[in-house]
Amino acid sequence: MAGGKVYEIGGSDAESFLQGLVSNDLARLKDGLVYAALLSPQGKYLADFFLARRGDAILLDVAPVLAAATVQRLGMYRLRADVTIAESELSVIRTGDPEGALADPRHPSLGHRRYGPPGPDELPDPLPLRVAHCIPESGVELIPNESYILECGFERLHGVDFRKGCYVGQEVTARMKHKTELRKGLVTVEIEGAAPVGTEILAGGKPAGVLFSQHGGQAIAYLRHDRAGEGMRAGDAVVNWRG
Repeated sequence: MAGGKVYEIGGSDAESFLQGLVSNDLARLKDGLVYAALLSPQGKYLADFFLARRGDAILLDVAPVLAAATVQRLGMYRLRADVTIAESELSVIRTGDPEGALADPRHPSLGHRRYGPPGPDELPDPLPLRVAHCIPESGVELIPNESYILECGFERLHGVDFRKGCYVGQEVTARMKHKTELRKGLVTVEIEGAAPVGTEILAGGKPAGVLFSQHGGQAIAYLRHDRAGEGMRAGDAVVNWRG
C-alpha cells in the first residue's frame, strides 16, 4: 500500500469497536503502527489497512480503492456504539526518515509512514520491494471476497494475532492456522518475459495459479503448491518456482 486515504475513528468505544472487527490486536497501538485486515464472516479478505493512535482517536490508513467500501462496512457494525468515523485532512507520506513517522510493520525495507501535510521526501514506488519480499497490494494480490489472509502472508507481515480473541472471520482464520497445512498461497517466483496481472499459470497444461505483480525478472504469484514447479507458463512468459 503506497499512499492511503486517512479516516479518524473517535468516540469512547473506538478501540473496543475495532478490536472486535480486525485481525490484529489493538493493544499493539502503544508500540506504533498496526497492520490489520477486515474480513467477512466467512473469513475472506475485505480490506487491509494501518491503524495508528492519534490523541484520543485512532487513524485508519486504507488504500483509496478500498476506502468507501471499508467505511461503509464499519458503519454497518457501529450500531449503538459511541464511535465516529470522519475523513481526515491528513496525508500519508512514505519516508525513509523515522523523525515524526511510524515504521511500516510489514517489512523493514518499506520504511516509515508519516501522517501530516504533504512533504517532499516521498519514497519511490515500492513495487520492486513488494515483489522481492512477496508483499501483496490492496486490489492487486489482495482481492476482496476472494483472498484469505494466511494464504497472502499476513502472519509473516505481522497483520494477524492468534491470541487476541474473537473478531469477524476469526474462526476460519484460526482453523487455517491450526488444523490445515496451507497448500496454496502467494510466493515470489522467477519469470522470463511478462504477462498481464491476473494471467493464469499453467503447469503441464493444468491450472497451477495466477500471476500478479512483476519486476526485474521476479513476480508475485498465487500458486497451488502441489502443481507448482519449474517451467510453468503464464501466457508467453515462463514461470519458475523452486519452493
